Amino acid sequence: MIHDYPAMAKNLSTEIRTMRQGIPDVMKGFSAMAQAALETKALDTRTKELIALAIGITVRCDGCVAFHAKAALDQGAGRDEMLETIGMAIYMGGGPSMVYDAQAL
Repeated sequence: MIHDYPAMAKNLSTEIRTMRQGIPDVMKGFSAMAQAALETKALDTRTKELIALAIGITVRCDGCVAFHAKAALDQGAGRDEMLETIGMAIYMGGGPSMVYDAQAL
């Protein structure tokens, strides 16, 4: 299945605005958490967006992929960085299964 991630992000942004109106305190809290997590300290914002992208891929969250792929690109991530991030997501998606498989055995 091929997704139109830019369109998905646009549609989700509309729905998120609706949620923000319905549960403003919760959404303010979520926004504050996002801002704190993205603040540049030891890691720059591009790296953090690539991490978020890998997590989104690993947990199979299409909306997360849509938002964080765009954000990583907006922060200057190139194709090679995106591909390495995807490689890490594949590894971490499969690695935990391998560990559980060994435990099950």
